[in-house]
Amino acid sequence: MDTAGHSEATARRGLELTPFRGLRYDPDRVGSLAAVTSPPYDVVVRPDGLLHLESADPHNIVRLILPQAATPEARTAQAARTLRDWRADGVLAPDPEPGLYVYEQRAPDGLLQRGLIGALRLPDPGERAVLPHEDVMPHVVAERAALMRATSANFEPLLLTYRGDPSAATAASASVEHAAARPPLLATTTEDGYRHRLWSITDPGEIDRIAGDLARHQALIADGHHRWATYRELRAEHPSPGPWDHGLVLLVDTARYPLRVRAIHRLLHGLPVAEALTALKDHFRVRRLDVPRDEALAALAEAAGSGNAFLLAGDGTFHLVDRPDAELLARTVPADRPAAWRTLDATVLHTTLLAHVWHVPEDAADRVSYIHDTAATIEKAERDGGTAVLLHPVREEVVRDLARQGVTMPRKSTSFGPKPASGLVLRTLDL
Repeated sequence: MDTAGHSEATARRGLELTPFRGLRYDPDRVGSLAAVTSPPYDVVVRPDGLLHLESADPHNIVRLILPQAATPEARTAQAARTLRDWRADGVLAPDPEPGLYVYEQRAPDGLLQRGLIGALRLPDPGERAVLPHEDVMPHVVAERAALMRATSANFEPLLLTYRGDPSAATAASASVEHAAARPPLLATTTEDGYRHRLWSITDPGEIDRIAGDLARHQALIADGHHRWATYRELRAEHPSPGPWDHGLVLLVDTARYPLRVRAIHRLLHGLPVAEALTALKDHFRVRRLDVPRDEALAALAEAAGSGNAFLLAGDGTFHLVDRPDAELLARTVPADRPAAWRTLDATVLHTTLLAHVWHVPEDAADRVSYIHDTAATIEKAERDGGTAVLLHPVREEVVRDLARQGVTMPRKSTSFGPKPASGLVLRTLDL
């Protein structure tokens, strides 16, 4: 069977998802469960968004995943102190016994996603049970590692996908659906309109059946490459066997619950749109689009269907950039990669536009921001005088094919979703 688009023959061991004692908010100690949740840390990028979450409830999870202090050391110390205080005060309390958790999200448009949250065994070097598809930024991994070291906790599950058998009820899928028919441990609706429910599976026999099913599969990292790299770094630092051998994940069978794939946009600080356009002369075709955002994005999608295309914004209008010069691409895009990688919009953006046309270092946090929300990217570019570079999403089959070949895409190439809300269940390594 093909799993997550990858051959099982490449994996010596499959997925090993183990139960854990979840740490969860006591609903009697917080204003509401919705008020203490947050999007994943890397989605909360705007200062006003951070302040909004902090003000929603004094115990919002963002105070743990993105603590605010003057120095990195102070931030991690603050997160560790906050976690200790909340546990001591009973704001966060452990569940009575270990279990796997069934997590459901229902979008306002009706999209339903269900999966299993557990502690996943981190594969040994050379194993192919979990396949990344994106490069990571070392400074982000270092930041996440410092936070996990200080708190000895996994605050947010990674999003992993695998493909079960769509024509038959497997042990894992049967357990997910059976749990979802029971009253949940918690249910809440966040301000984005998503409804969230959580159940636990604690029966040892059922957990064993799930384990036997998942052992036949391998997974694709849909979201959380930096946290995955952090898990692996911390595992190498600590004796094995031990709690650092596992990391918190949400595992979704996309044969039953397909994910959406969206683009992650770039905001180039200190590069006005006029300068960005001037630098493109003789390298790309540029067309000004004096149309609403949705029409501009539709034009981007049409152009992306026949080649590399980008949409620049930040000066009150849109500029469609496409038809790159073939000689320029030949000089700037590495030739030792598969054609599917060389022709990615993210590849051309990083290797050609950022590196050779605009001379913007991709790993300079003060020069490039990665933002999931289209409107937020445009608004911030207009406010700060920078350039928003909007991308069209990569097709999921392209992502899986490259991952199967062991080829990683440029960092922040994709945004799979819906992403799990942070704050519904945490894992601490001392439970």
